[in-house]
Amino acid sequence: MTADQHVPDPYAIVAVAASAGGIRGLGVFLGSLAPGLRVPVLVVQHLDRRHRSFIAEILGRKSSLPVKLAEDREHVEAGTVYVAPPDRHLLVGPEGVLTLSSDALVHFVRPSADRLFESVADAYGPRAIACVLTGTGVDGATGVLAVKSHGGTVIAEDPQTAEFRGMPEAAVQTGAVDFVLPLDEIAAAVRGLTETKRQ
Repeated sequence: MTADQHVPDPYAIVAVAASAGGIRGLGVFLGSLAPGLRVPVLVVQHLDRRHRSFIAEILGRKSSLPVKLAEDREHVEAGTVYVAPPDRHLLVGPEGVLTLSSDALVHFVRPSADRLFESVADAYGPRAIACVLTGTGVDGATGVLAVKSHGGTVIAEDPQTAEFRGMPEAAVQTGAVDFVLPLDEIAAAVRGLTETKRQ
């Protein structure tokens, strides 16, 4: 390799978003990630903000990785899943420090996939992976454009097989998606990307 050739840094974070059908979809995805994952996973799932959420406990039963509700100013660790609490946007900074925000709703939702993906793009650039799973609406489409424009990688659940096709279809229509995969193949793709040295 010559001095002017650049070897990309390895992937450092995975951000995942889902809405309708997402508890099942996230369960399948997280349940297929093996212990020892080299990156943290940040999750936005649209939830009813009027009710206390047990999402971390529910997803934790399906995953071999530790799953917890994200806390403000928490520093992310590889192999841990951080879920946005109800009614709070989940953001991450360049040092891997999480922020929970009560800023305005985005596409009528909080937490917002767009806000998470945009923060991941800004903080991690080409070292970020964004995944859009089942859901209604268009949340996440603007965010995947940000991830792609910063050199990151975008995966969408195949709208043809998604329980609710709105969110993955909106992502695919941006032209920014690198991989369109059935739900049960997305975790394997993430494992492959994060475990393989980039050329």
